[in-house]
Amino acid sequence: MVSTRLRIDEASAFVLHTYPWRETSLIVETFARDHGRLPLVAKGARRPASQLRGVLMAFQPLAVSWTGKADLKTLTAASWLGGQALLAGRELLCGYYLNELLIRLLPREDAHPVLFDHYAQTIAALAANAPTEPLLRSFELALLRELGYGLTLDAEADTGEVVRPERRYVFIHERGVVEADRDMGDIPVLDGHVLLAMARDDFSAPATLSQARSLMRRLMHHHLGGQALESRRILMELQEL
Repeated sequence: MVSTRLRIDEASAFVLHTYPWRETSLIVETFARDHGRLPLVAKGARRPASQLRGVLMAFQPLAVSWTGKADLKTLTAASWLGGQALLAGRELLCGYYLNELLIRLLPREDAHPVLFDHYAQTIAALAANAPTEPLLRSFELALLRELGYGLTLDAEADTGEVVRPERRYVFIHERGVVEADRDMGDIPVLDGHVLLAMARDDFSAPATLSQARSLMRRLMHHHLGGQALESRRILMELQEL
């Protein structure tokens, strides 16, 4: 829902992306806890003396203020909300992947506080060098659920029966989990115990991680309209190496 307030003060937010605007300013794509994803103009932020210059960093919790009713509002202040280690290496690429997903899939000015909290926790875990794959799979599931795509993984779509650990299933777009009783072509087949683990947000088992990776890759490709993500391409190349 588009905000009608003229001024927002000290909203909890993260920077998703910045790019130059005019000669000395930036467009800052932000993800705010109570306001969703929105672009802000940071006037003069590229000037050497700007107070915003060293603050508008990705993956750091911020308090941001802005004014305006138009689609492109004006950033008036930004400050750090606490120190957090900088991401580097694979963790940095994972962070860029999360940001790309949010920019591509989140509608503007649609608040998702639960997803924001999950994002903040994921970034903090990446900064602490936690295993990356469980974090990515958990966030992907949270994102799709928050967007209303209804990923019910622990019950069959047609019957409502609870998924059985010993059986094998597939996930059909716009339908859900169905039992795999024939050749499903290139659709990934999933063990029932894997689906149940994913529903619990438990990615501790290698089989769960492997099958979840295949499923989520297919689901994200579908919801992105087949558009490739630059960060995913780089991550896949690193995995191959």
